[in-house]
Amino acid sequence: MGKPAAAGSRGPNWSWLRVTGSVGPLGIATAVLWLSIIVLLPLAALTVSAFDEGWAGFWDAVTSPVALASLRVTVFVSVIVALINVVMGTLIAWVLVRDDFPGKGAVNALIDLPFALPTIVASIVLLSLYGPESPLDIHLNATQPGLVVALAFVTLPFVVRSVQPVLIEVDKEVEQAALSLGADNWTTFRSIVLPTLTPAIVSGGGLAFARALGEYGSVVLIGGNIPRETQMASQYIQQQIEIDRPVAAAAISVVLLAIAFVSLLVLRLFAERTARKEQEAR
Repeated sequence: MGKPAAAGSRGPNWSWLRVTGSVGPLGIATAVLWLSIIVLLPLAALTVSAFDEGWAGFWDAVTSPVALASLRVTVFVSVIVALINVVMGTLIAWVLVRDDFPGKGAVNALIDLPFALPTIVASIVLLSLYGPESPLDIHLNATQPGLVVALAFVTLPFVVRSVQPVLIEVDKEVEQAALSLGADNWTTFRSIVLPTLTPAIVSGGGLAFARALGEYGSVVLIGGNIPRETQMASQYIQQQIEIDRPVAAAAISVVLLAIAFVSLLVLRLFAERTARKEQEAR
């Protein structure tokens, strides 16, 4: 018979199993169940489908020249779009928060239009504006700049809506103090405002990048779907399904999901690190 535990001795630490909050175990279980049905189970099924022909089949599918070319085009264009959004989205957010002008409310409402508008409509509009019969005499059809324009439209709200609330909360008195001490507008923005906005800018840019990776509707017409040149990974996946190669389609889908997941994980870690530094500074 074992000896009883000594007074004051510690048993197993089960604190990680402790449930806190207002919803309780039932609420957490419901959320996990819903998340599993909507997200985890479909992703698991997709991953299993990608390996139907084993590791060799998966590797052959993702390393074929055309597949690699579509991934390169997708990542390259998505990075360019994210960088454009970082600059222009921050500028638009600044104008909406700091400036007053006629029609400001309408412009503010238009920012969210890409969320509501079917993306195929954007592709039709862009094709009519920048296609072979462009009334502006600007021809971007079947070019990578055309992809950039289409994806910039779709991902516009991410940086704007990430930066806007942070910019509203920025203490203007600190800016005014810097200006009164002789700092110019750019120095004040770079030294005082930008460090505060950086987490929101990075978060919005990362979300725009992740969104652009899997976009299909807005590029399906304006992009031209030219292999090795303007074919996005989403279009390559559609092509593989049409020629009855579901394993190849699933394999490229898993690669896109992995890239998007890593991007979002890095954003999460960056946000947590920034929040921790802010708490330590206080």
